[in-house]
Amino acid sequence: MRSNLCIQAGEVKGDSERRALKTPVRTPFSSIRYMWYINSCRRRERSAAPRAKFREQGVDVGNDLTNQGETNRGVNGAKAAEAASPSSAEAGGAQGRDKAEETWPGEPRPIRRVAADLGVPDEHVLVYGHGKAKIDLDFLRSLPERDSKLVLVTAISPTPAGEGKTTTSIGLADGLARLGKRPVLALREPSMGPVFGIKGGAVGGGKAQVTPGDEINLHFTGDFAAIAEANNLLAAMADNALHFGTHDIDPRTVAIRRSIDMNDRSLRDVVIGLGGRLGGVTRESGFDITAASQVMATFCMADSLDDLRERLGRIVVGRSSAGDFVTAADLGAVGAMTAVLKDALAPNLVQTLEGNPALVHGGPFANIAHGTNSVIATKAALKLGDVAVTEAGFGADLGAEKFFDIIGQTAGIAPDLTVVVATVRALKYHGGVALADLEEENVAAVRAGAVNLRRHCENLTEVFAQRVLVAVNRFAADTEAEIAAVRESVADFGIDVVLTDHFGRGGEGALDFADAVVKSLAKPSIAKSAYSLADSLEDKARAVVTRVYRGADVVFEPAAARELRRLEESGWGELPVCMAKTQYSFSTDPKALGAPEGFTVPIREVRLSAGAGFVVLISGSIMTMPGLPKRPSACDIDVVDGVIEGMH
Repeated sequence: MRSNLCIQAGEVKGDSERRALKTPVRTPFSSIRYMWYINSCRRRERSAAPRAKFREQGVDVGNDLTNQGETNRGVNGAKAAEAASPSSAEAGGAQGRDKAEETWPGEPRPIRRVAADLGVPDEHVLVYGHGKAKIDLDFLRSLPERDSKLVLVTAISPTPAGEGKTTTSIGLADGLARLGKRPVLALREPSMGPVFGIKGGAVGGGKAQVTPGDEINLHFTGDFAAIAEANNLLAAMADNALHFGTHDIDPRTVAIRRSIDMNDRSLRDVVIGLGGRLGGVTRESGFDITAASQVMATFCMADSLDDLRERLGRIVVGRSSAGDFVTAADLGAVGAMTAVLKDALAPNLVQTLEGNPALVHGGPFANIAHGTNSVIATKAALKLGDVAVTEAGFGADLGAEKFFDIIGQTAGIAPDLTVVVATVRALKYHGGVALADLEEENVAAVRAGAVNLRRHCENLTEVFAQRVLVAVNRFAADTEAEIAAVRESVADFGIDVVLTDHFGRGGEGALDFADAVVKSLAKPSIAKSAYSLADSLEDKARAVVTRVYRGADVVFEPAAARELRRLEESGWGELPVCMAKTQYSFSTDPKALGAPEGFTVPIREVRLSAGAGFVVLISGSIMTMPGLPKRPSACDIDVVDGVIEGMH
């Protein structure tokens, strides 16, 4: 059971993210545009089966893929931008709906063109291959603030049935572009652990994807490798200090663990320093997956290179024999760590399949870390576009809570609207329906499972004071009666429910969704936190448990309670808390679906993430190093004739 709780250290993607075919088209074509051609062919084939399936059921899924070039791109393309009327939102919407009748674009644009449409001069575009680039930090820092809007995309508690948060975020951006807006996505980078584990990739699905998908899911621009190496450099220097006795560090207190971007349960707890006097100091240690490492959290919270350097220096390595903190700055590791991370800190620019810009940068999980992309990427999206669309990992009790309580209070970023993604299938699962029976109409189960949706919406409106919109990621088997039940479930909150079919139809299928977002953004909105930073660490944890999870109380095990007191006494009491718990339930029991109440949340471990600026509270059986399932997704992945196959 313990391992089953750990293999999901990334978001669950169900059918909403897996409806595309896995087999690409291979071709002998060779030129500098080989990979563009391959990617285009793969998307055509991957979308063919879902469209055929939907058409068999009488569902309109839009036009087939054709290669229309630059003229049919999103509004970020020059010609599309000219077509949209700048005078009114209504005119922009009309232009977008006219564009929706056009065929869907097939081939990605040169990444320099995507950057140019964002207003990024060529000299500030750092190209990595054909389809991805980084944007120079100095250029981003020089940009003025603008009156942009931020949309936060979150979801109900995840299920194996699928919700599709990333897909919905991408579909929303494409829909907004078709309405004449200038959207910029800000998303997390996928971790290879879940890619090779059970979850699969995290680039969207169907016609709502970011590209180049395989490259993003694997090494991308090397950010994760840089983060892991910076983390491991610090760990190595800590052990080196122990070996030579250059610093007073109690080996029993060393807090920095090594990291690797892979699910590997055998590395959770290890003994290092074996091999005699030359092998270093023998002690117990362990590994975290890179997404859960302190350096990842520190990296994503930094807003500049100087800020990153200062944050890295605060990372606590351990304690001296007298109980004083020993930091990365004390070991002299900061300069080298900053050098390793310098290039990685610039945000990555890619595009959606409809040619709209996406900044994909940083990748902390929301169940064991704070669950949002880098602060730099989100702020860049706000500077570069009219509407920034970002997501928070897992359900609103995890990623969204941390966005408001951590990102909001420390980075000063507040959403203007929160979108809660749900599927009829997932609500039926919360209502007790087995996976095998989700295709059958069951209005009663939708109503029963909708208590989960209601709980998230209530938290967002009452605790975090957000304006909320529910987006139903539609499946072909959804019935009108089931959708009506979803609408009824949140009607008393005054929350609108909108259907979206971005998976099957791209931006065209998200036009109504985008319309609803535009109308909601026209209304004023505020954002609050569940607690004040002036509260004690224990009171902050209790506020999250009682106000967001609706539990009875939080209980600290003796060792955790002692560490909490030490942190308070050492001046860390004003930091926010980052709860690490199962993503499947409001409680710490992954089988407690729906909206449980009255439970207690046990905290077994407390970790100071001084560089990131929060305290991690680990509850129940959650682990910071996941394991692989019995049959990993890696078994399906191969390279045939130079083309990657089998990636979910």
